[in-house]
Amino acid sequence: MPITQDDIEQALTIWGNGKITISKAFEEGGVEAARKVASANIDTYYGYNLGPVLFKPTMASGAQTFRPTKAGALAYFCGHSEEYPLDNGFAIMGWRATESTTSAAFIKGDVAMWMGWVKLTNKDGSVTTVDKSFGYKMDETGTLRIVLHHSSLPYQP
Repeated sequence: MPITQDDIEQALTIWGNGKITISKAFEEGGVEAARKVASANIDTYYGYNLGPVLFKPTMASGAQTFRPTKAGALAYFCGHSEEYPLDNGFAIMGWRATESTTSAAFIKGDVAMWMGWVKLTNKDGSVTTVDKSFGYKMDETGTLRIVLHHSSLPYQP
C-alpha cells in the first residue's frame, strides 16, 4: 500500500499528540505513568519492531547521541534513567500543542521521508522549534512506522 501526503500529515499529528499525552501522564502520575504511555506510543508508531530505528534526538550527546533501540528512545522521552543519566525527559516537559511545517517530503511506494519544523508549546506558552527529519516505512498491517527520526535545534549564527 503506497504512502500518501495525508498519511504523513496524520503521522506528524500522531507523533505530536503522543508527546502531549506523555507530558500529561507525567504531570498526573509521575515518571512511571509517563513511561507506560511513552512505551505504548513508541510501540504504536516507531518501527523498532522492524529493526533498529535511526533516531538522533534533539538533546542527546556523546556516546548516547543515537538511539537505535526502544530502551534508548524511552529514556530520552521520559528521563529518569540510570542507563542514560543525561536525559531530562523531552516528552515530559509540559507540552500542550504541536504544529508541523513541511519543507519537503519524498514518497516512494511504502517508504517516505519528511523534513520541516515542529513547534512544541508547553503549558506556560513557551514555544520550542526543532528541525526534524522523519523517515517512514509502511508495515505489513498498513501502519506508518518511523524508522528514521533526526532532530536538532535551529542553527543560531
